[in-house]
Amino acid sequence: MRELIKSMAELEAQLLSRYGVTPNEAMTLCCLGSDTLTASCISENVGLSPSNTSKVLSSIEKKGLAIRSMGDIDRRQMRFTLTSKGQQLLHDMKNEEIDIPEFIRPLFLQ
Repeated sequence: MRELIKSMAELEAQLLSRYGVTPNEAMTLCCLGSDTLTASCISENVGLSPSNTSKVLSSIEKKGLAIRSMGDIDRRQMRFTLTSKGQQLLHDMKNEEIDIPEFIRPLFLQ
């Protein structure tokens, strides 16, 4: 358990220093990609609770990585899309080599 926590802390430090995002923010950016999704869809896909998803979405909005808009049919429904800055950051993260700690590397292999 200690090795897992240490590995995740290393990954988090790397994401923060290199890209300025937390692992949850990075997963949310990956989930959004080029889509426009509701918070509940993001929550389901990323595996975060609705309240945690809300905090992550607020954070990436404040960083200028995503924007929210009202749903076309149901105006109460909020939809989220990456900004050009968010798309560029996602592109950078996907194309640059991230040093994933050895202990958790199998989790990232497909």
